[in-house]
Amino acid sequence: MRGSGFREHMREGHHRGGRHRGMEGAPQRGAKTFRRGKAISFLEMLHVKRATIKQQLEQPEFQSIQQILVGELKAIDLVIQEFCQLFDIQENETNNSLQEEDNAHETNE
Repeated sequence: MRGSGFREHMREGHHRGGRHRGMEGAPQRGAKTFRRGKAISFLEMLHVKRATIKQQLEQPEFQSIQQILVGELKAIDLVIQEFCQLFDIQENETNNSLQEEDNAHETNE
C-alpha cells in the first residue's frame, strides 16, 4: 500500500508533470497566444488569396472563367467570416499584425 506521503506528493502536482500543466496556479498564456498568432497568420493568408482572386476577376484573360472566380470569391469570403467568428478575431487584430510585420521588414532592410 502507498503511504500518505505519496498522496501528498500527487496532490502538490509533482507527479507526471503536473507542474507543467498549470497546477501551480500560473496562467498558461504562452501556448494560447502562439495559437492565436498562427490563426491570425492563416487569416492574413486567406486575405491574400482573396485579393488575388479579386485581381483575377478584373483581368481580361480570366473573363472566360469569371463565374468560377465569383464563386471562389464568395466561398473564401464565407470561410474568412466563419474563421473570424470561430476564433473571435476582430478586424483590427489583423490590421495591427500586418503593420507590425511591415515595420519588421523595414527594420531588416
